This record gives sequence, structure tokens and C-alpha cells, in this order.
Amino acid sequence: MVRSDVRGDGGRPRVDKPGERDGGPDRRECASGEDGDKDARVPEQRGRGGRRHGGGAGGSERVSAPERPRRRRALRWSASVLAVVILGTAGAGCLYYQHLDDNIRKEKLNLGETKIAEPTPNAAGQTPLNILLIGSDARDTEENQKLGGARETFGSTPLADVQMLLHLSADRTNMSVISMPRDTLLTLPKCTDPDDGKVYEATTLPRMTNQSLGRGGPGCTVATWQELTGIHIDHFMMVDFAGVVSMADAIGGVPVCVTDNIESRDSQGHGSGLKLEKGTTYIKGRQALQWLRTRYGFEDGSDIARAKAQHMYMNAMVRELRENATITNPIKLRRLAEEATDALTVDEGLGRVAKLYDLSKELRKVEPARITMTTMPYTYVGSRVVPKEGDAEKLFRLVREDIALDGKDAKKATTEEETSDDPAAEKDEIGVLVQNGTRTSTLGPVAGRASTVSGLLVEEGFAKASADTTSTLTEDRTVVRFPSAELEGDAQELAKALGIPLGQVERSTNVSGVTLVVGADWREGGTYEAADAEKGDDTTPESADALNGANEEACMKVNPAFTW
Repeated sequence: MVRSDVRGDGGRPRVDKPGERDGGPDRRECASGEDGDKDARVPEQRGRGGRRHGGGAGGSERVSAPERPRRRRALRWSASVLAVVILGTAGAGCLYYQHLDDNIRKEKLNLGETKIAEPTPNAAGQTPLNILLIGSDARDTEENQKLGGARETFGSTPLADVQMLLHLSADRTNMSVISMPRDTLLTLPKCTDPDDGKVYEATTLPRMTNQSLGRGGPGCTVATWQELTGIHIDHFMMVDFAGVVSMADAIGGVPVCVTDNIESRDSQGHGSGLKLEKGTTYIKGRQALQWLRTRYGFEDGSDIARAKAQHMYMNAMVRELRENATITNPIKLRRLAEEATDALTVDEGLGRVAKLYDLSKELRKVEPARITMTTMPYTYVGSRVVPKEGDAEKLFRLVREDIALDGKDAKKATTEEETSDDPAAEKDEIGVLVQNGTRTSTLGPVAGRASTVSGLLVEEGFAKASADTTSTLTEDRTVVRFPSAELEGDAQELAKALGIPLGQVERSTNVSGVTLVVGADWREGGTYEAADAEKGDDTTPESADALNGANEEACMKVNPAFTW
């Protein structure tokens, strides 16, 4: 399946609707239709994750709370991947699917203002898929409060204590995951709450990234990731304490390993309470939540060690789902479907079972051996962390360019640059829109760069060149894009005039005319200097601490102070 069916974009190759060929969910005969009913059945928000109950008419109302760093916040892995893998196994009628659809909570995808260009399709018309997985520490229900502890924080502003970006390659052969430590300090972007219109201005000083969830909802966490990485995010999925427990129970257990007996509890009562014997144990329910929250007792007791434990759990869960042939009992399948849909808050583009099923089919194409889990490279600033200069940007670039983090991409054959058969118009007749793509994860955009370059083009004879002053993009290399074959010659003429290699001229459905995106490789000067054809080192940085999904020998090292 091509991403267009998941996201609802037009102009992409058609794919089979769910259920037409493989027995999956089929809502064709259900009331309210298909893609046109986004707002028809958006359920009342029920106080999970990024929302709180309120007394307003017709549903939820956000209650603002002061933004401040909070202690004793719990870190959990998002059970979203489990949910979408399970959904494809449940079969039922229209009424039941409508019930499952109504279980799912929906939120707006992006609450920020910065636009990130969608990836350009590969030669086969395929595009990668990027999904942000969020674990919320919300304690806004009795169930979540019981599981999360810290009663003084009941009903407080939720934090995004788990953040993982899942990247599914365009050809669906590999998957990469980047975790961001919750203590990462970033400048948070401007976000607008879609419920009450409250505007959260961009922060002037760095704040912990987990605070982004309390600035209007998960869409602000999406905006924060896009600002940092320059990666276009297609969807998000969020789960809370209760969701983790219910999903872990539904699957029947996941194998985890510790190097020694462990009890995550110190003399002052800190810790998750996890107690396991040395070796491998199948965990589920509350014990699974304890594993995913454990910091005290794993390695150096940091959030980094906790993220490593979450990676191990996620890899083991994927292997368990693929190998477990017992999920065929109708009663168990129904329970799995109920737990999966009730545990999730998603963006509006994923708000139906059929969409989640389509996504599950795409995810299941990747073998565990081609899944790579990583942590964003970081450096400490006091007790917090910031993205590591060089390494973090390199990791983000690899994902932006859809380069597999396991280093097993097929070698791309080098081809001679081909000149288009389409004759170019005269320079003064070629319309060119210039966009500023000079922003990187460590450098802000060069102010006025699009206007500067459009002025240079006018001097070169491209009289119809103009600057787009409304968009700031992120592009590693300067590119020329065109929407259709009849403009290819014009696009190549522009590239030749500027000294841009024809390999950086690409067809794209995201533009309406010849468009020059000035990238981070042309932040200054009036002459573009093309980089060498060899782009350099595309290996995953060692500081990303990569873990392969097929590694069954991975075992969490236990701190001697927490053994029994």
C-alpha cells in the first residue's frame, strides 16, 4: 500500500481498500461514508493523555495549568505499534467497526506554524511514512492515578514522557526509530490550542521537551519534532498508563532480560517497584508498565538507560507478535481490538479502524532484522541533555533522506544525468518561486534568503522569479522541483543557470510550478557551489546506540545497588 491511502492525499497511485482482497475491515456499506466523514464521529474526549475533563457543553474543555518542570513523572513506552499490529486481526460487522471507531480519540496533527515539505516519492512513486509515538504521563483518571502514583499531580498538565519517531522506508523494507530523552532541552515552538484558541508563544529559553504536550496537545509535540529534525511527520499515536497495562495484558506477555536480580526501589522509596529474577521473564500488565518506567536499577539510573529498556521491550514485542500463532481465538481477537482502540489517541488522519488496519499492513512488511532502534545523540548540560552537535543532525539527515540506519540499503546505481526532451521556455518567461530551506536542527533559517536569491535570479534574466516569504523549510541540499513533465525543461534550465546538478532537479506533487528551495548548502553568497557527487558517510553515529530488532540476546544491565 502506498501512503496516500493512509493519509488521504490525492494524486497518488490507488491501492486496495481494506477488506477488498485480504479480509480486513470493510466499511463500504456502513453509514457516514469513508474519507469525507472526518468530523462525523469525533467522540467526546474522555480525559486521557493530553486532555482533561471539563464542564463545557458538548464535551471536553482544556483547563490550563502553569507550565513548570515536574518531578516524579513516569516514563512509559507507547503501545501504539502493538495496537496497529493487532487491529488487522479482528473481523466484525459495520456496527462493531463503528463502535471501535468511536473508541478512538482524535486530535489535530500539528499545532505549530512551520511547514515541512513532504518527502519526494522515489522512482516507484513510493514515499516514506513518519509516525510520532507519544507516551503521556496524564493522571487524570482514577485508573491512571493508581498506576502513576504521585497523587499531588492528579489532574495536572500532562507531559510527553516518551517520544519515539518511527520511520518506515519508502520501499517498506526497513524501519528506523529515534527516541528523544524526555529531559532534552529545546526551544519550544509557537502552538495554538485547537479547543479554546489559546496561543502558546515560542519559548525564549530552552525547556524540557516533554512539556510540549501541555501546550495545546500532542500536535505541539509533533510541531516540536518537526522544528528540531526537519522531518515531515505524517501521524501521531499516543497512549497513557492505563493503555500500556491493558495492551500488555492483551498480548499475553513480552520476554525481557536482566543481567541480575533486580528490585527498583531505593531506601527513600524511589523506583518503579519492578522486581525480577536474573535472566528472561515474560512480563505483562502492571509489571510491563514497571519495566517501561524503570530508571532506578538500570545501568546508571538515567532516562537514557530507561529508553534502552524500552527499545528492548519494543523489539521483543514485535518479535512476539510475528511469531505468536495463538491470536486466532475470536474472543481474544475481540478483546485485542477493544483494548487497542480504547488505548489510543491519534491524529484525525488515523481516526478509523480501516486507517489503522492499513497502517498495520505497512508495518508488518518489515522483518525484525531490518528494524533499528536508536536514541538521539546527546550531550549533558547539568542534569539535562541537548542534541549532540554533528551526530544528532546526521541521524536526522539519514531519516530525512530515507537511508536505512542498519546500513543494508541496496547500493544505488549511478546514472548519467539526462537532459529533458521538453524544450525550455525563454528565461524571462519561466516563473520561479524561491523558498527558504536553510534551517537545520542546529541553525535557524537565514533571514530573507529567499528574497536575496530571487533577486539574483531576476538579474540573471529570470524576470518572473519571486520569493515565498510565508514558508521556512529544511533542506540539506538546494533543489529545484517541478510538478509535471511539461515544466521539466524549464526546471533544468534554471538548474543549469545556477550550477545546480540535474540530479537535484526532481518532480514533485507538492509544488504547483517551478520551485527553487535554497538549502542549507547555500546559506550565503551569490554563487551555488555543488558538493561532490559522493555525499559522504551515511553510517549511523555510534552515539545513537543502535539496537537491531532481531537481537534476542539483549539484556538490561542491573545496577549492583538494586540487586537482591
